Amino acid sequence: MLVKQFNTGSIITVNNAPHIVENVEKHTPSARGAATIYKIRCRNLIDQTKTDLSCKGEDSFPEPDFRQTEVQFMYKEGDTFTFMDLENYDQYSLDKSIIGDAEYYLIEDMEGIQALILEERVVGIKLPDVVEQKLVECDPAIKGQSATNRGKSAKTETGLIVQVPEYMESGETVKIDTQTGKFLGRVGTTF
Repeated sequence: MLVKQFNTGSIITVNNAPHIVENVEKHTPSARGAATIYKIRCRNLIDQTKTDLSCKGEDSFPEPDFRQTEVQFMYKEGDTFTFMDLENYDQYSLDKSIIGDAEYYLIEDMEGIQALILEERVVGIKLPDVVEQKLVECDPAIKGQSATNRGKSAKTETGLIVQVPEYMESGETVKIDTQTGKFLGRVGTTF
């Protein structure tokens, strides 16, 4: 796979180990003829170490031999997260160290998650692009406020802190981008 095709969630092989791309920054130089540089942050799916790469867009990394299967998040017990394969009903348990910040997007019985399976072992998960969560802590709405650029912090049912418009209230369900952690809108509204 060419570096210029990378996006968050791409799976590549670095130093003979599978890595998931967590961040891609494109730096275009101002000088003519200079190559665009891509700064890549990825995480090793086996030992969870982070790796930073600096590459040109035409550089290439092989894709590891793994499979993806759709799973449902069942429950969390301590630092262990349990998922069920929706095809064969096998259950997989993953430690919090593997889940990382994805835990803030997981709600019991949630579907649309892809388990990344390498050599019959789940090495990570890939979240859907957008999730819906209920706000549990939010400053009160200010009467007469309309949709403005100003915002306030709110906490969702999973503990995720997200910036929402001032008119939002506790109890409302919102859409959140899992790549950026940003508020996208209320559930039931269109963009």
